[in-house]
Amino acid sequence: MRLYIAEKPSMARAIADAFGAHQKQQGYLQLANGDKVSWCLGHLLEQAEPEAYDPLFKSWRLEHLPIVPDQWKLIPKAQSKAQLKVLTQLIKEATELVHAGDPDREGQLLVDEVLQHTKVSQTKLRQTKRLLLNDLTPAAVRLALQQLKLNAEFAPLSQSALARSRADWLYGINLTRAYTLHGQKQGYKGVLSVGRVQTPVLGLVVQRDLQIENFVSRDFYQVKAHLSGADWPFTAIWQPSEACAPYQDEEGRVMNKELAELVQRKTSFQTAVVEQVQQLPKKQYAPLPFSLSALQIEAAKLYGMTAQQVLDTCQQLYERHQLITYPRSDCRHLPEQQFSQSAAVCRAIVANSPELAEMQQQANLSLRSKAWDDSKITAHHAIIPTDKALKSASLTSGEAQLYWLIARQFLWQFFPPYCYLEQQALVKIAGGLFKAQARLVQSLGWKAFYKASQKDEQEEDTDEQQSLPPLTKGQQLQSGQSELLAKQTQPPAYFTDATLLAAMTGISRFVTDPELKRILKETAGLGTEATRAGILELLFKRGYLQRQGKQIRASQLGRVFIQSLPQRITAPDLTALWEAQLEQICHQQQDYPHFMAQLQPEICNLVQQARVSAEIARTAAPQKPGYKKKRRQPAAGAQAKTVRKRVNKIA
Repeated sequence: MRLYIAEKPSMARAIADAFGAHQKQQGYLQLANGDKVSWCLGHLLEQAEPEAYDPLFKSWRLEHLPIVPDQWKLIPKAQSKAQLKVLTQLIKEATELVHAGDPDREGQLLVDEVLQHTKVSQTKLRQTKRLLLNDLTPAAVRLALQQLKLNAEFAPLSQSALARSRADWLYGINLTRAYTLHGQKQGYKGVLSVGRVQTPVLGLVVQRDLQIENFVSRDFYQVKAHLSGADWPFTAIWQPSEACAPYQDEEGRVMNKELAELVQRKTSFQTAVVEQVQQLPKKQYAPLPFSLSALQIEAAKLYGMTAQQVLDTCQQLYERHQLITYPRSDCRHLPEQQFSQSAAVCRAIVANSPELAEMQQQANLSLRSKAWDDSKITAHHAIIPTDKALKSASLTSGEAQLYWLIARQFLWQFFPPYCYLEQQALVKIAGGLFKAQARLVQSLGWKAFYKASQKDEQEEDTDEQQSLPPLTKGQQLQSGQSELLAKQTQPPAYFTDATLLAAMTGISRFVTDPELKRILKETAGLGTEATRAGILELLFKRGYLQRQGKQIRASQLGRVFIQSLPQRITAPDLTALWEAQLEQICHQQQDYPHFMAQLQPEICNLVQQARVSAEIARTAAPQKPGYKKKRRQPAAGAQAKTVRKRVNKIA
């Protein structure tokens, strides 16, 4: 008898449906050919609590720390014991086993650990097959059943997940106990939860909040020239020379009003000469199909959905409706063999989302975007629609919105790129250099069906929205009244669901160490596709984060807690590096023993450094006011004379 072990009941039903008629039994499905399909309920086993290693560890005491098991223990989850018992018996009866967990490292581990727990013989383990399902429609399952692999090939995924599980246990158990106990000494009554990923994420939010609150707004100035004498008028912006450097900030903005005013006066109603003209052809290809994080970011922007809402909704689209492929994917590419199914998928899209009919009709299914690339595929691929069309079941508004997004992204792969000319002209006026920019659209391509959000439209560079007339080098023009533009530096924006997820996925931007930044640039960041939503929800549940409209801010407790912790724990560097190493284990570039050998002394050091400020007991302190606006005074006296002298040289 062949036994298929799925990750959850919905996947088991999908496997059984691919075989046709089957009968439901207690804890499994009986196939007509005598084979059986059973399931886990997520993880059936969990890491044992510290007291399982020593009863003394049930009480939290500093002298017990760090707790580092010599022999790790897994125990059955209380709510899953019945299903584990069924599986154990079926595994013993089976002559052949097929691992059918989700196609990621966590899905690999949760079935592997059941096989280890039930003491499957080494012979049977070596013969165990692996079924990889990215699509739960019957046709896709039948195709996957013809492509079984040896489960042993995926051992690195299991090792990586095991390392992650034990790292989280060591980090969370030891540091949570250490900081809670130190907090109690300072009068704090609750539990101070420290997590390998959750704490650096909270640290990002606290750091951003403090940046905003301590931000001092400063005035800066631009000069805009209004030019005529060509086929139609246009504008250009002053480009300060090196001589202006003393009056600029680190981003090159002119901070001195008198300097800008003098440039304005000197360049008004003057002859202008074209110094340089450039037209560069540019192409912008359609965005690739979604990974889970990319989808969560887009859905947060467009619909205000949280990461958890997106994940839960995707699971419904995948498991219940079978309208999309496996959602917990970190990949944005597709297998090349999938290209042949594109027409069937496009037909299903129109049936499920009729508002995309026009887009589907104009799609060129002979075009092959860069999305189809076998070299970029591991166990799973990008999230795309399946070829299933809904017959009777209707979608909720959230399901319909996410399906539309996923389907739109897929259809874009069959459109040519957005093509435009990037136009640039440099104009000299009274010795000062001015730059004019414009974008001339040649072909909309996929952007013909792109609807920018209101925010995107507002943030577009207005100078690039103009059209430049035909210009030649040496051509003389006339400037009108130059315009002084007074602007203010702005603080960074508070995090939202979209921007915080983007920060977690692109964590290298927040790492200061140059070598570590280089290492992390190509890695997945903080957490994984499957865990990021849960991490954010946990921070809200524990009262460390709070929402103010779309903004995500740290609570007073979260802020004081982070400020009580050493930077090594609150900064993303260490956790992101560990995440990179876990990914290396998946690709056999590092092994489990080496990772754990490095981890344990690090945990010991962090426990020894544990301290909590007395401020942790006073978390009801009022919030600081928002950022202050500070205006710079105009130059006067001798300073003004210096400015005028410089301006006479450069303008």
